[in-house]
Amino acid sequence: MDKSKIKVYVGMSGGVDSSLTAALLKEQGYNVIGVYMKNWTQDLPGMKCPWAEDLADAKRVAVQLGIDFKVFDFEKDYREKVVQYMLDEYAIGRTPNPDIMCNQEVKFKLFLEAALKDGADLIATGHYAGVRNAFTENNSDSFDFSKSGTGELLRAKDENKDQTYFLYRVRGEALGRTLLPLGNFTKPEVREMAKERSLFTARKKDSQGICFVGKIGIRDFLKQFIPEQKPGKIINKNTGEVLGWHDGAIFYTLGQRHGLNIGGGLPFYVCGKNMQTNEVFVTTDINNGELWAKEINVSALHWINEKVADGAEIQVRIRHRAPLVNAKIFFENDGTAKIKLTDEQRAITSGQSVVFYSGEVCLGGGIVI
Repeated sequence: MDKSKIKVYVGMSGGVDSSLTAALLKEQGYNVIGVYMKNWTQDLPGMKCPWAEDLADAKRVAVQLGIDFKVFDFEKDYREKVVQYMLDEYAIGRTPNPDIMCNQEVKFKLFLEAALKDGADLIATGHYAGVRNAFTENNSDSFDFSKSGTGELLRAKDENKDQTYFLYRVRGEALGRTLLPLGNFTKPEVREMAKERSLFTARKKDSQGICFVGKIGIRDFLKQFIPEQKPGKIINKNTGEVLGWHDGAIFYTLGQRHGLNIGGGLPFYVCGKNMQTNEVFVTTDINNGELWAKEINVSALHWINEKVADGAEIQVRIRHRAPLVNAKIFFENDGTAKIKLTDEQRAITSGQSVVFYSGEVCLGGGIVI
């Protein structure tokens, strides 16, 4: 088929993954347009947002590749739908994942809608995941993009980098208009291919920290937006002894070991917290029952395509890079579900996501109650 007639808008973040994505699609003959999504530009005290440098890097790669380049400004929506969501969740003592909401609300919704309105046939990103849709299975000259239907989300070849956990809230309809070229490559392979092509970003380090701020800790970010927290007690769950003081229960999450500053002997782990009394409970017992669970209650269920049957056998991942665990899912009348695991899992945290799989296919997931 004549791929030069197919417009693919590639989300270019200024990193090596999206840079190589654009390069590979250009080599395959597509009419590639690079797009930088301007989601967050605010500097904070002692924290410079790297957006300008990232934009410049993305532009440099676009020039290298000889492709058109655009900037889509989603900052207002991003602040409302991603940042505010994160702040609201932390304020009630939960531990959200803003990257998941970013993919749902921005990269595979706002970006897709804006790209299609601008004339795109498909979008592409540098995520480590695969996609199977009508176009990838039958990309003939007569392909009708208006009837592209839905797509399936597939686990990546690189298990260490697989990003389906962060993509589980994407709609099947969005995946029907998406290409994910890096799904069959490992990160070292991507680095090497970028170097072979002398891409400007080939040796650029991966971004760390919060997806929209850069290399800062979540605590530092939250302190800029959430009212000052009152100190509270850190209590030994087993003895009731007050071991120290914390600077706000919202900053602590189940299973956390670092940042407690209570010292002495065996390491302590957060095993619970009471938001009403502003108390954090800890234990030295890694086998403490409150740290482990064989059943998970989840809400805000999302299915990429078809919902599975009640009692279906699935596999679940309770956090990024966690091993897949066999489970069964049972639906409740209130729209929630109970996940019964074959093996106990540690530190399943309220507000985090549990993602469902069937073999290589990511089915969807839900948020821990």
